[in-house]
Amino acid sequence: MSLQTLPRPLDPAKFRDPAVTAKGEPRASVPLTGLRTLWVNTGTLCNITCRHCYIESSPTNDALVYLGAAELAAYLDEAAALGMPLTEIGFTGGEPFLNRDLPAMLRDVLGRGLSALVLTNAMKPMMNHASALLALREAFGDRLTLRVSLDHHDPVLHDAERGDGSFAKTLDGLVWLARHGFHIHVAGRAGFGVGAEAAMRAGYAALFAALGIPVDAADPVALMLFPEMNAGADVPEITTACWGILRKSPDSLMCASARMVVKRRGAARPSVVACTLLPYDPQFELGESLAEAARPVALNHPHCATFCVLGGAACSR
Repeated sequence: MSLQTLPRPLDPAKFRDPAVTAKGEPRASVPLTGLRTLWVNTGTLCNITCRHCYIESSPTNDALVYLGAAELAAYLDEAAALGMPLTEIGFTGGEPFLNRDLPAMLRDVLGRGLSALVLTNAMKPMMNHASALLALREAFGDRLTLRVSLDHHDPVLHDAERGDGSFAKTLDGLVWLARHGFHIHVAGRAGFGVGAEAAMRAGYAALFAALGIPVDAADPVALMLFPEMNAGADVPEITTACWGILRKSPDSLMCASARMVVKRRGAARPSVVACTLLPYDPQFELGESLAEAARPVALNHPHCATFCVLGGAACSR
C-alpha cells in the first residue's frame, strides 16, 4: 500500500455532538421502527485472537461476561409482553459456543417459534456441543442458522488474520455442519485488497463446490463480505439531508430494527446497546430494558457511516 492510498486520520471535530455535525448541520438519527432482531453478546472470551477484532475478543478479554439463559429469557418475555415484532435472535461474541448456556438459550429461542443465528468460528468450542447441536437441528431444522467466519478462501490470508492452522480447523467444522444438514451461512472480509468482490465470490464458490458446502457464494446473505471498520479513518458524517442525497431510508439500517444485549464485567444486570458494532461506547448504551432502548439512535460514530449507511452492511438476515 502506498502512502497515497493510506486513509486520512479522522478529523477530531467530527462525531462529537449527537445533535449536529462538525459543520453545524443536523445529524441523522434512526428511530426504532420495530424490534425484529435481538442480538445477544454471549461474552467477549474467544478461543483465538484475531489481528483485527472490532470487539477485541481473545482468550483473556472478559470485558463482556457470559450472559445466562435466565437473563435472556427475561428479555424474550419482555419483548412478548410489549408486543414487539421479534422474529430472530442472533448470538455473537467472542465465540458464542464458549458460553455453556448457549444450547439452553438456543432451545428457549427456537421453542418460542423464533429463528436463531449463531456467529461462530466453527472450531473446537462448537464441536464440544456437537450432540446438543444435532438435537437442535433435529427438533427445529432450518430455523437455526450457523454463520461461520471464514475471512478469505485463501488459507494463507485467512490464517494471517486468525492464526496459523485456523483455516483448516474452521473448514473441518464447516464440513461437519454441511454433512449433518445444518443451515449454513459464511462471513468473509472485503478488506484484503486482493481482487474485486466478484473474484472473491468466485474463489469462495470454488472452495464450497470442492468441499460440498451448500452455500451460494453469489448470495450476499448466504456469503456476507463485510467492509473493514477503522474508527480512526476520516469518513463523512451523516446528516438528515443524506437520506435524500443517498436515496437511502433510515429504516434500512440495523438500528431501526435491532438491539443487542450485553453484560459488562462487574454489572449486576445486563444492558441494551444500539447495535453489535458499538458495545463499548457509552453513548450507545440505551438502558437495562428493551422499553428503555426503544428510543432513536443518533448516527454519531464513524462505523455508522462506513459500515451501515455507506457500506450497506447488516448483521442479520
